[in-house]
Formats: sequence, structure tokens, C-alpha cells
Amino acid sequence: MHAAFQSFTKMLHENDDYRFWLCQLIGWSGYALMTFLSITLIDNNVSWPHIGHICLSSLLGITTSWPLRNLYNATFDFTILRRLIIASVAIIVLSAIWTVLRKLVFAWIVDETAVWDDINYWYFGDVFVFLCWSVLYYGLKYYDLHTQEHQELLEESAQKQQEQYRRLQAESSFRDAQLQMLRYQLNPHFLFNTLNGINALVKLKENNKAQEMLQLLSKFLRHSLEQEGINNVSLADEIDSMMLYLNIEKIRFEERLNVEFEIEPQARQALVPPFILQPIVENSMKYAIEPSENGGTVRVAAAVVENELQLNISDTGPGLDITKSGSRRGVGLRNTLNRLETLYDGKYSFETIDNSPSGLIVRIRLPFQTAPLNREKSAVAQ
Repeated sequence: MHAAFQSFTKMLHENDDYRFWLCQLIGWSGYALMTFLSITLIDNNVSWPHIGHICLSSLLGITTSWPLRNLYNATFDFTILRRLIIASVAIIVLSAIWTVLRKLVFAWIVDETAVWDDINYWYFGDVFVFLCWSVLYYGLKYYDLHTQEHQELLEESAQKQQEQYRRLQAESSFRDAQLQMLRYQLNPHFLFNTLNGINALVKLKENNKAQEMLQLLSKFLRHSLEQEGINNVSLADEIDSMMLYLNIEKIRFEERLNVEFEIEPQARQALVPPFILQPIVENSMKYAIEPSENGGTVRVAAAVVENELQLNISDTGPGLDITKSGSRRGVGLRNTLNRLETLYDGKYSFETIDNSPSGLIVRIRLPFQTAPLNREKSAVAQ
């Protein structure tokens, strides 16, 4: 029973026609009841002809008032003055039609011919009935509009709250990703290799390189800790941030590390999440460059394709075989994938494919959004 009632109320809420005809039936039934109570009973004239006339008058009222709905809907966007004029004319005309029909029905039921003497009395009463009908219709119409606007405001508020919740999630994810990045980059293995490289340079009395490496490490630490918020950065800024890390690795690996960039000018201004490239490039360092005696190449390419930013980060390592064997190489990729899902809610693509003849390609597609170009950026992103 409760389910049937819910289904009925939902149908009334969603279907204007059902709601209109239900109001018609209730309203004209109320008119019939009030007429019976206020006239027939008071005059002590309870008879089947009068009751039948009241019922037929209500049915005629339903039929005669029905055109008002289409008229009022068609003129609803007019000015108030024009609507008042149109509604007044419609009420005068349709009330006259209803009065004539009621008189004809009454003459037929009671079999009298002299029923037109008090038609003025009937007509003014009918005008009042149609005026009340119009007032109720516009009242319900404005109530529906108010309810709809209120519902839209509630939905908009809920959507804003949901977006705020997603932003909070994204901010939390970003901070977690920042800590993850620091853990990945500044783990004991990375610090040991960096400090060991500095120590080796000092022993070789290559103090300039050792000092440069220390400065790069300090700059990298400061930049990582000063990065705040979840605001996107331009791809040019992101590449500059990544180069803080790569410059340290270049001193470590020297000629074993080859870094290539192919960044389209339009893509340089694209907005991307900060540190989105860092875990992917570090994976290439750990699993493509470091294990290889001859080193290898890390290549970063960016282009705008069909209003999307396409990022390709590739290396010349062993490729997907490592990820399939359960290596930790997948941790950085999963971290990046989780951030993208939180920030873009499915409006992105992320895939890993084999590089030819060897290596791994990580391909990311993001919605293309531009940022003002900073002319002081390094030549790396060019």
C-alpha cells in the first residue's frame, strides 16, 4: 500500500497532466458539494433534478474551464498587464458559455421555459467561480515554480558540497602524494646514492661538481617542501620541477643518462597536477637507467590532441615485464593513477604500453586547460 502511494505521488510530481486533472476533479467536486450545502439544503429543495443539475454543472465546468489551462500556459511569459487583460476576456467569455449551458440543462431537467429571467444572477456567480479557478491555477503554477527553483537550489547546493568534498579529497590526495614523492625520492637509497656521489666527487677533488650537487639537492628539497595547495601548474612549471630531480641524477649517471623532451608550444601552457610526472620518471631511473650498464634514455613528450593534453613518458628499460612480475615499479604508477582519479573523476585516461624495441611508455590524457605563459621559463620546456 505504501509503495503504491509513493508511486502515485511520484507520478503526480512528474506529470503535469495528471496533477491538473486531479485538481480539476477535486475543485469541481468541491464546487458541487458547496453548491449542494449552501443552496439546496438551505432552500430545503433536496430533489433529484436539483442534484442532477449540480452534477451536470460541475461536468460542464470541467469542460468549459479546460481551455484556460492552455491559454494561461501560452501567455505565462507575457507581462502582467497583458495576462490580466487576456485572463479577464477569457473569464467573461467562458463564464457566459458556462452560464448558458447550465441554463439549458436546467430547463431540460425541470422542463421549464421561463428560466432566463434571472440569468444575470447566474452569470455574475459563474464569473466569480471562474475568477476563483484562475486565481487557484496561477497560485498553484507559481507554487510549482517556487518548488522547482527551491529544488534546483538544493541540487546546486548538493553539487557544490560534492565538489567541495572532492576538492578536499583531492587536497588530501595531493598532500599524501607529496609525502609519497618525498618518500620515493628521499628514501635512504636515494639519499645514500646522492651523498655517496658527493663524497666520491670530493675524494676526486671535483669540488665544483660536489658543490653543484649539494646545491641541487638543497634546491630540490626546498622546492618540494614549499609546494602547497592543489592548484594546477603549467606543464612548463612541472617540467622545471622535474628537472630539479633529473639534474641530480645527471651528475650521478653522467653520460649513462640521456633525457629528451618533445613539448609542443601549445602544450607548455597546459595545466597539470603538480608532481604528476615525478613518480613516473623516478620509476624510469630505478628500473631502466640504474640497472643498465649502458644507462638509457628517458623521453618526455607532450602534445594537444582533440582538446586533450597527451603526455608520453617513455624509457628504454625492460618494459612491462617488470610490472608483470610484481616489481615495485608499479607503486609510482598506481600512485599517479589514484591522484588522477581523485582530481579528474574519470575524465582522463592512463595506460602503460611496451616501448619499441624495449622499455615502457606511460601515456596520460587530461582535459586541456591553458595557463598564462611565463616567459622566464627555462629552455628545457622549449
